Amino acid sequence: QVQLVESGGGLVLPGGSLRLSCAASGSIFNIDHMAWYRQAPGKQREYVAAISPAGTTNYADSVKGRFAISTDNAKNTVWLQMNSLKPEDAAVYYCKILMYDPTNIPCNYWGQGTQVTVSS
Repeated sequence: QVQLVESGGGLVLPGGSLRLSCAASGSIFNIDHMAWYRQAPGKQREYVAAISPAGTTNYADSVKGRFAISTDNAKNTVWLQMNSLKPEDAAVYYCKILMYDPTNIPCNYWGQGTQVTVSS
């Protein structure tokens, strides 16, 4: 079993910054990538960013140039630095890990989410 614990959400003014963190623990094998998703009220969950253990990153167009994802492989931790936040960035942010178990079956695990509110 794998547990993901997110932290760092909160209320921020438009144009402000927040840094989210996500720590994974448990039976972790062969990580393919760790990622952040978000879900605003009344909307579907959407992809934000992902990072591989080798450090390859990928971002949704809506956050490119404003958000930065990073990782510490030794600690199975991923961060999301969010700058120049906009009201439309407000959502519950979820951390996800895709890993392959010892039998090479892909497994997705999700965190419980952390609320980000962008408002004046």
